[in-house]
Amino acid sequence: MTPDPIIAAFRFGYGLPSPAGAPRGPEAMLAALAGPDTMATAFPGPRVDAAMLALMNDADTALRTSRRSEGAAATEARATYRAHIADLQSLRTDAVKASFARAVEAPDGFRERLVQFWSSHFTTTARSNTQAALPAALVEEAIRPHLTGPFSAMLRAAILHPAMLSYLDQSASIGPNSAFGQRKNKGLNENLARELLELHTLGAGSGYTQTDVRQMAELLTGLFMGKKGVTFNPVRAEPGPETVLGQTYDGDTLAAITRALDDLAIRPETATHLARKLATHFVADSPDPAIVTAIELALTQSNGDLMAAYTALLTHPAAWDPRKQKARQPFDFIAASLRALGLTGPQILRMGDGPFRRLILSPMTPMGQPWQAAPGPDGWAEEAEAWITPQGMAARITWAMEVPGRLVRPLPAPQTLLDRCLSASASDALIWAVPRAESVRQGVGLILASPDFNRR
Repeated sequence: MTPDPIIAAFRFGYGLPSPAGAPRGPEAMLAALAGPDTMATAFPGPRVDAAMLALMNDADTALRTSRRSEGAAATEARATYRAHIADLQSLRTDAVKASFARAVEAPDGFRERLVQFWSSHFTTTARSNTQAALPAALVEEAIRPHLTGPFSAMLRAAILHPAMLSYLDQSASIGPNSAFGQRKNKGLNENLARELLELHTLGAGSGYTQTDVRQMAELLTGLFMGKKGVTFNPVRAEPGPETVLGQTYDGDTLAAITRALDDLAIRPETATHLARKLATHFVADSPDPAIVTAIELALTQSNGDLMAAYTALLTHPAAWDPRKQKARQPFDFIAASLRALGLTGPQILRMGDGPFRRLILSPMTPMGQPWQAAPGPDGWAEEAEAWITPQGMAARITWAMEVPGRLVRPLPAPQTLLDRCLSASASDALIWAVPRAESVRQGVGLILASPDFNRR
């Protein structure tokens, strides 16, 4: 099947109009993905650096002081805490703006779509106001730099990131037979080990046991998110070797953990799990088994090379089925709408925080996808039924009718917008209805709320 550039734009990017220089077929898409990450440079995001750690630590200190103090001292500490939290929230908001700016501007939309896919695969959510910017930092530090390398590199970076350790309470997991555990009468927390096996690598029902989970949890003890970031403290680690899936890892060290992660990354069960997720996310809720097998084989034969997986995905005939079998998730919908309306990345960055939250960020919540706040560690649902709900569609329709006119003045003529954002993929029903809209506002809303625009 000959790849269609319209399908490429919808299924593997953020829709039409395609930015200048956008690749039009699998070879060009893969070449662009293998090239430099220009959007990360143009629209940088937050990182867990010394400045962020200082903000987080100072906020925690101020909060503790406010709770221990009275009178003027407590008032001053609360004001300090609020100021630090405002700075951390600003980092978060800047990161959201950058994500939309990248989606709108990126000529290689496939890269941005992959970032969203892997961000859901390695879902984290801020557990407190102090951690507001951590999930975005994980995307910058663990996802984007490792999109095209071995899966083992991304897995290591994501699992050992402060956002993941904080989200899954790893700092509360202490070897029960360690010196620290014996002294403090503390024990294991299996959250990270369980999600590592069930969600990030092998997949549910792949044959691992509760014993494997516990042994993995014991191996992970010693990992700690503290004031200086992620450290490994052998005093907190469970002493002795651990055996996971028949493989024994000696030594209470960070090296033993990374060896286990590398082994999990290239397991055949992991290849099966990742192949199914990639095909489901990009192609169809119930993908052709042949494309799943092709991606799985590529991962297995390459020891988890992600570019091999993407090549198998993009070059398989099932990837270019002309039927739009997926529903755009709310982030995809709003990003595609902003591109269709002609907004640029710099314009998004220049928006005031208040208008940005009201017009772009907050509307994602009634649509069912509050920013970086998935309902669980398994990330966002894939099936269309999770997104095309009465409440979700009502929110999309309201947004399509009310928000474009606040973002773009004047609004584009509906016929111009129809040609720009749907081209030859517009249905006969929509082509008939748009010229008959009672106003420009209604015509624009009709296009953006249509099934034609909301499916990919």
